[in-house]
Amino acid sequence: MKLCWLDIRNVNGAKEAIVEEAVHQRVDAVVAADPADLETLPPTVRKVLFPQDRPLPEKLTPADLVIVEPARHGEPAELARQHPDVEFGRFVEITDADSLEDACRAARHDRWSLLYFRDPTKIPLEIVLAAAAGADGSIITQVADVEEAEIVFGVLEHGSDGVMLAPRTVGEATELRAAAVGKGADVELVELEVTGIRRVGMGERACVDTCTNFRLDEGILVGSHSTGMILCCSETHPLPYMPTRPFRVNAGALHSYTLSADGRTNYLSELVSGGRVLAVDSQGRSRVVTVGRVKIETRPLLAIDAVAPSGVKVNLIVQDDWHVRVLGPGGTVLNVTELTEGTKLLGCLPVEQRHVGYPINEFCIEK
Repeated sequence: MKLCWLDIRNVNGAKEAIVEEAVHQRVDAVVAADPADLETLPPTVRKVLFPQDRPLPEKLTPADLVIVEPARHGEPAELARQHPDVEFGRFVEITDADSLEDACRAARHDRWSLLYFRDPTKIPLEIVLAAAAGADGSIITQVADVEEAEIVFGVLEHGSDGVMLAPRTVGEATELRAAAVGKGADVELVELEVTGIRRVGMGERACVDTCTNFRLDEGILVGSHSTGMILCCSETHPLPYMPTRPFRVNAGALHSYTLSADGRTNYLSELVSGGRVLAVDSQGRSRVVTVGRVKIETRPLLAIDAVAPSGVKVNLIVQDDWHVRVLGPGGTVLNVTELTEGTKLLGCLPVEQRHVGYPINEFCIEK
């Protein structure tokens, strides 16, 4: 989970509502310039004092952490000796090679580093993250908006430990929190048993091409019903007659559901360039990947029927061709045309019904 800091130093009329939303969303920290703005915060939120461009107050409490500008306030280590009940961190504004080196040094040695990169390029952040690899401290990057936060979270695949955002309106704390967990929650997979396969004629199937190379035991979850899906394998494994396309999943008929970020489902027909789907491996570990293209073409189709140990029936309609594959226990790769009754597959059983893709607890029958 990435850290979310909300900066209220320059929030105007909506400050009270923004702080209330931040507390409700359980952001990790609220940042203020005045200790008085931290007094009413509950203990569930870290209280961060950041007196940028002003002297350090005589009274630091109730702050848990004070971010300082060393040239103005002094070194964090020395301040920590003077105030043993408060943590201290360092602010660095990166504008050139010298300040970049200061940021790298802070990231390697300080417990907390708050970094502001003046230029929009993310290469300096990449350098800091590489320099701090293996260090124990936390790097918080100041961002302008939620979109930039999403980018910062993914720099060098690991991203900054957290971001600090100054919200402009109510709702941005919620969006920031969602971006911080956008990696995707792990999925509970179950073993499904094939009860039959049958040819169902012609129809349109969708290949989902992503902007990511899938791992060998990774794919996307697809099913005809929102209550049961099968783990479809990517084209990562060698095939005769054609090169591997490790970014692609030949997923299924265009009506099928697939899991996206935040627990939502989408029809395969809804996916577009720049959209998101959930990549899942044979252990249920997941990550959000970006859709590059969806190819929908008419092909002969094959229906796979399976059942879960709980008795829930699962159906998936795929292209009727032996190079289309699904995953079995342990990441076993299975050609769909060679499935037989009793073959074990990996899948998941979402418990909620769906309304426009969102989980909802209501009466609904799919068949």
